[in-house]
Order: sequence, then structure tokens, then C-alpha cells
Amino acid sequence: MNPKLHVPVWVLFAAVVYLIAVEAVRPWIDLPGLGNIGFTLVFVGFSVLHCAACEGWRRTGLFFATAAVVSYLLEEIGVRSGLVYGPYHYSDMLGPKLGHVPVLIPLAWFMMIYPSWMTARALLRGVDTRRAAGMTALAVVAAMVMTAWDTVMDPGMTAAGNWVWEQGGAYFGVPLRNYAGWLLTTFLVYLGAGVIWRVTELHGSRARTAARGVTVGFAALPVLVYLEDGVQYVTAERIAALHIVALFAMVLPGLVAAMQTWMRREETMR
Repeated sequence: MNPKLHVPVWVLFAAVVYLIAVEAVRPWIDLPGLGNIGFTLVFVGFSVLHCAACEGWRRTGLFFATAAVVSYLLEEIGVRSGLVYGPYHYSDMLGPKLGHVPVLIPLAWFMMIYPSWMTARALLRGVDTRRAAGMTALAVVAAMVMTAWDTVMDPGMTAAGNWVWEQGGAYFGVPLRNYAGWLLTTFLVYLGAGVIWRVTELHGSRARTAARGVTVGFAALPVLVYLEDGVQYVTAERIAALHIVALFAMVLPGLVAAMQTWMRREETMR
């Protein structure tokens, strides 16, 4: 682990925990927050620095670039054609756009991609993700963990006007095709990043050496963030039925991943 990043990661973790808690208690207490854009930037900072601390800057750069390029291209194709996620367009609430997609969106993808990946890694503890079968299994599970996040996020963000589903949809106004698009996008990112790491010979001894310096508590931070965000949707989501969805779609895998991390801490991180 890069010791120089230890303190900034913990500071950003504390900031993310606070900002999620702001939303969790909003039905009862109105605490100051940063809005969607500020929250996303802080969360992205945490994801990038935690990844860099655990995997090194080169790996992190490749992971981030893969996520940004794949997500932006599929989003741009999706907005223009409606083929990937269903017919939709972005409002102006998320800031300036590159083409038809807000610049913030590729950042937001990595914001979610990294904690979901760490959660999936914890769920698959003991699986050798350096092998092709394990790498594919991790990509599949991580894609499902992240898409589960969107099942509770998308309806609320749509209701708030951040983007518009032009023909509505069967799932709280969201088309079911959207979730197939999320599975495709995230699977391509996770598998692509894994293949790139392997091809560039970064998935070998250097990665394992970096992982040896990562404490259990530090490794668990993205998992705890994922779990807390799931709890936030259980308490604060305005669409009441999504409280149940969040409980089983996000809180359950987050809780199991946290248990895997803490209760099997004697195992070496892969």
C-alpha cells in the first residue's frame, strides 16, 4: 500500500460517509451537503485514491480509463440512439456536456464501479481472479452488484429530473432495458480492465506485493461505503417500495461482503 495516500483516503472516506449520512437522515434532519455534483466529485476522489493505494497508480489509471471510455461511449450511443439503455436524455442539472453526455457521468461510473468491484472481490474471496474463469466470474458478480445499486438509484434520480426516460418504463418509470445496459456496460469495464492488467503484466507479483501492505480495515472501506449507501436508500428513498429493494439488492451483498472481509481476514488478498 502507498503510505502517502493513507491519510487522504481516510479523510475522503469520512467525507463520503458524512455525505451519505446527510441523505440517510434527511427525512428527519436537514444537514448541509454538497449536492449531486459535489458528492460525486468527493466520492470519485475516494475511489481513485483508494484504488491507487491498493493497486498502484498505473493500474488505477488503466482501470479508470477503461471505465471512462467504455461508459462514455455507451452513454453517447445510448442517448443518440436509445439502443443501449432505452430512449433517454440528460437534463442540464449535472453540469456541462461532452456531446450529449454530462462530463460528470463517466466520473460517476467509476465512483460506483470501484466500490462495487471491491464488494464483489470480497464476495468471491478465495476465487483466483488471475485465471480466466475467475476473472470472468468477478466481472459477472461485480456487474450484478453495481446494477443492483442502480435499481435503487435510478428511479429517484429520474424523479429529481437529472435525466428523462422519454417513453417511461415498467420499473418505477425506468425501462427494464436500462438494467440490461448496465450489466453490459459494467461487465465490459470489469472484464476489459482485468484483461488489460493481465496483458500489461500488472496482474502478477507486483499486484500481490502491493496488496500485502493493505490492512483489513483499509481494504474494507469501499465495501462499507457500498453498504452505507444501501442503508441510506432503505431509510431515505422517497419511493417506499424501493426500501425493500435496497434492503435485499444492496444491503444484503454489502453485509455479506463486509463479513467476508472481517471474518476471513487471515487470508491474503489476491
